[in-house]
Parts: sequence; C-alpha cells; structure tokens
Amino acid sequence: MQKNDTHKNHWNNIFQNKDTSKVSWFQDKPTKGLDTIEKYIVSKSQAIIDIGGGDSRLPDGLIDMKYENITVLDISEHALGESKKRL
Repeated sequence: MQKNDTHKNHWNNIFQNKDTSKVSWFQDKPTKGLDTIEKYIVSKSQAIIDIGGGDSRLPDGLIDMKYENITVLDISEHALGESKKRL
C-alpha cells in the first residue's frame, strides 16, 4: 500500500468510526477562522478553500455569512460526504 493510501484509509476510518464532534479538533463554531476570513476577505464572491477541512463547520459559518464561492478539500471521501449531507 502506498503512503497516500495509508493516510487516506486512516482519515476515512476516523470519519467513519468516531463521533467527530468528540475529537479534539472539533469546533461547533470556528469563530477564530470565521473572524479572520471576515477581516481579510472583503468580497463575498471571492474564492475560499478550506484545505484539510474534513467535516469542518467552517463552510456552514461561511454560508451563514453569505460567502458564495467556498471549496472544501480533504483526503477523506467519507468526511466530504458527511459535509455534503449536512450542508
């Protein structure tokens, strides 16, 4: 198995088998990130990419703030699928 496949399997396993609201990095509302984006991204149509976003709540907050061009990138298809269902 290649290194990328190992990482992919690791993260898919986490997002499939753990309650991600209980992991150490979970933030129900990522206020610091949202505040930073609001401070530096002036146009609501400017492209924003959340790299390694997993099942992050950052896109939810950005949508609530009326940002229009949001992309989430992650190695875990399962995490991205959960985000798509939620959003």
